[in-house]
Amino acid sequence: MKRFYITTPIYYVTAKPHLGSLYSTLIADVLARYQRLCGRSTYFLTGTDEHGQKVAQAAAQAHMQPQEFVDSFIPAYTDCWRRYGIEYDQFIRTTDTAHVTRAQAFVAKLQEKGYIYKATYEGWYCTPDETFVTEKDMKSTEAVLCPSCGRPTVWLSEDTYYFKLSAFQEKLLQFYKEHPDFITPKERQNEVIRFVEGGLKDLSISRTTVPWGVKFPKDDKHTIYVWVEALCNYITAVGYGTDTKEFHIDWPADIQVLGKDIVRFHAVYWPALLMAAELEIPKKLLVHGWITVDHQKMSKSLGNVVDPIALQETYGADPVRYYLMKHMPITHDGNFSITDLEQTITADLANTLGNLFNRASVLAQSIAQGVVPVPTAFSAAAQKLRDAETHCLAEYQTHMNEGVLHLALQSVQTYLHNLNQYFHAQEPWKVAKTDRDTAVEVLAVIARGLHATALMLWPVMPQVMVQLLNALGIDTHDALTLAHTAQKKYTYAVIPPLFIKPTNSLKAEAYPPELGLSAEALAEAEERRRKKKVETPEKKPVNEMPSISIEDFVKVQLAVGEIMAAEAVEKSDKLIKLQVNFGTHGMRQILTGLRLHHTPESLMGTHAVFVLNLKPRTMMGLESHGMLLTAADANGVPQPIKPIAPVPSGTVLK
Repeated sequence: MKRFYITTPIYYVTAKPHLGSLYSTLIADVLARYQRLCGRSTYFLTGTDEHGQKVAQAAAQAHMQPQEFVDSFIPAYTDCWRRYGIEYDQFIRTTDTAHVTRAQAFVAKLQEKGYIYKATYEGWYCTPDETFVTEKDMKSTEAVLCPSCGRPTVWLSEDTYYFKLSAFQEKLLQFYKEHPDFITPKERQNEVIRFVEGGLKDLSISRTTVPWGVKFPKDDKHTIYVWVEALCNYITAVGYGTDTKEFHIDWPADIQVLGKDIVRFHAVYWPALLMAAELEIPKKLLVHGWITVDHQKMSKSLGNVVDPIALQETYGADPVRYYLMKHMPITHDGNFSITDLEQTITADLANTLGNLFNRASVLAQSIAQGVVPVPTAFSAAAQKLRDAETHCLAEYQTHMNEGVLHLALQSVQTYLHNLNQYFHAQEPWKVAKTDRDTAVEVLAVIARGLHATALMLWPVMPQVMVQLLNALGIDTHDALTLAHTAQKKYTYAVIPPLFIKPTNSLKAEAYPPELGLSAEALAEAEERRRKKKVETPEKKPVNEMPSISIEDFVKVQLAVGEIMAAEAVEKSDKLIKLQVNFGTHGMRQILTGLRLHHTPESLMGTHAVFVLNLKPRTMMGLESHGMLLTAADANGVPQPIKPIAPVPSGTVLK
């Protein structure tokens, strides 16, 4: 049977793992764990890219042989992944003998099919990125900067083997048309389509001036272009060329996780190479944005590179895993901040989840010796909570299947808030004084809710969620057991707090040495902040904001509307189209940009506050007549403003 096959990009071994490489690997680990939780046989591949000119130059600067140089970095990767509980099935290295021979077999197959020819290459080349600058990227015939990293390129003129990439332009466009969900998010797919529509030229796939690499088949003077050879790791790892049975169990890959800076290689060159070799194309490319620090891309020169090991030692692996998966949206760049990390640990984990279990556990020990049976019938309030659980599970699965992890975790947090509200509303600590059975039922409902929550959060926080499940008396032998455990009773155990609120706050503005930054980098960062503070004009106090007259205010008509229908707007990752009932004011079509944080299904049937008399405007070819009002919650997520009590649709706010 086909295994669910998920891959990460393979990482250059010229430095230790950083927050960006950890982020990519965590996404893949979470999705692999989720698939195992769903009962699917799963294969998870990660590894290192160890060939090419950049690696050879770095080795020379370190006065080491290339193989010795790349070997020295492997422990840093395996140790970091171990610390964060990343359970990969294979760690491939492109210096592995099996990879080398299988990559050569792949290129030989392209030769056999007539898609490779020999000629002379002349053009600009970026050594740090190991990429050729195409004519479309060039601004002049003089020395150019790399369009990806902005560093100087060098002029190359040498004999090379070419791959007939131009022969696949129309085939690629047809593939994108037939597979509109090939790339998530859609904006990336649209970028790729525009690039291909602009015309494809044949691709140089060998070098004669870079000896550190995989030798070209039957021509030892050439090495295979590192990006072609590196892409082959996805198939060489699962037996291409030597183990047909294993290869067909895994290929094609179900999800390939990668950063937006390498999307062209994976979405254009890789599919074309696979087409040429008559192999299937991966089912989905999950393309995430960059993690920025101080809203700038991480860079050694800027001194804002954060050390994942220091984060793990300071905050623990699972809280950092949760923060990166929830706070960094897959669909665009996310900004890393120590302050945000600590607030997330405190609000989402220590207060909302950990504190709920602690309070319920203490009460269960007090009134039931920690053992609560699962009721066979539920009160109206408990049944409403069960319905919320069912809704949450459905949303969670939809988001996880799409790879948008931040939305999946937002759904879980919404459910956890419902669970806390139920606990506070039922007041079992008071009820227990006169009606012990009802109080025990409330504790059983809470235990069931915590059970469901722990299952959904297990792919993200495997270590702590196993502690929680064990504390509820649930068998955690393996992922399959977790998903299929039916409980007749829950046993609350008294355990240390699941999460510790950060007490020695590491200020985001300081970026201390504990996070891996050098004294020189700290000094430079402090100087930039000092200048920025001087140059930035002071913000006016809140009480000095511009005033409006009552005449201006009464012009704005706010009304409560019921969202009768909601659907995603095609070709947009942000917009949702709403059909809103305003009672005597009629139905309105209103567009809202909440899709990054909410699903259309989660909005349907809800009441919210809208600006009713806003002039209609057109977005994405659709008319929007009104505006949904929102406010950011503690995590910065926009939430629709809703009435606290039921009111008729169309009620005007006064």
